[in-house]
Amino acid sequence: MKAFEFLDKVGKVDTNTMVLDKAMGYKTVEDMLTITAEYFNLAKYGWGTSMLVDEDIIKDKNELYHSYDIKTYPGGTLFELANREDKIDEYFQQLDKLGFNAVEISDGSTVIDADRRADAISKAKEVGLYTLTEVGKKNPQKDKEYSEDMRIELINTDIQNGADMVIVEGRESGKNIGIYDGSGNIKADTLTKLYENTPREKIMWEAPQKNQQVELILTLGNDINLGNINTNDIISLETLRRGLRGDTLGKV
Repeated sequence: MKAFEFLDKVGKVDTNTMVLDKAMGYKTVEDMLTITAEYFNLAKYGWGTSMLVDEDIIKDKNELYHSYDIKTYPGGTLFELANREDKIDEYFQQLDKLGFNAVEISDGSTVIDADRRADAISKAKEVGLYTLTEVGKKNPQKDKEYSEDMRIELINTDIQNGADMVIVEGRESGKNIGIYDGSGNIKADTLTKLYENTPREKIMWEAPQKNQQVELILTLGNDINLGNINTNDIISLETLRRGLRGDTLGKV
């Protein structure tokens, strides 16, 4: 039984939350999961960090995450590297060997042909991977070349091609990218247009900052999918979802 459970009027929210694992050690993950495992269901090994860690550590961590029904995958940077080197098949084989059960397909730092992107999604589904894609560029200037209509088209195309979830790029900073301005504030018109023209349950909004999490929850609902959550903020986000923090108390 949870402490003060009689005061929780909202209860656990049925949604998707993706947490960023920046090469944490096994024991750190073990301690974190003891307290927070029920509050997220996706763990992304950020960027290319997996290349710098021993295979056995990754396998053990994946097994640990999976024991709590949390899906794991490397950041999209590794997929982009595999695509650039024309080694997507080998990349999927390595994911299987290391025990990952999800994959992110993106072109945030590179360019991938639309047909090749669709083929990668199809291959990922064929080998049984939960498939996430990401829309947006990591370079702010290149990201600004994406109009709202372009983002909507890319998102819906990925979903039509079989993606389980499409991530709206926000980076770890949450600034000057996608739905965020240079100060990390949400561009309301952009958010509204994307939200109204894409399937709600299939979109994950990267929201690393607390103010972004609060606004997205109050604007779109406490059951929206949120990603790039810092491991130290898992419980914090859950309190926001349940109205157990001043920012959302009595508002969700």
